[in-house]
Amino acid sequence: MARIAGVDIPREKRVVIALTYVYGIGHSRSKDILEAADVSEDKRVKDLTDEEIVKIRQQVQNYRVEGDLRREVQLNIKRLKEIGSYRGMRHRKGLPVRGQNTRNNARTRKGPGKTVANKRK
Repeated sequence: MARIAGVDIPREKRVVIALTYVYGIGHSRSKDILEAADVSEDKRVKDLTDEEIVKIRQQVQNYRVEGDLRREVQLNIKRLKEIGSYRGMRHRKGLPVRGQNTRNNARTRKGPGKTVANKRK
């Protein structure tokens, strides 16, 4: 396995897909990195040479990924909570932050359903 930004990327996958295993790198950024590193998207990770891996690592260093990005996101959420903004309150209560409906759905944020007795009109 090749290690990029502290993450072991899978050997059997194409490089363009394997790079998306790094937090902060999606499909389009992965394509940009490979284009800048002059590496074919169709290559498998196991077929990469050491020089190509070094080139990819250098390109990834130009972006904020993994630990730095996670820390920044957590600090942004903490700041929203501290200033008492609407979004911060939603984070604190464990509810959806971006305006989604909570009457029927939002189970990912709210957790498993809690039965409420006599919920009839």
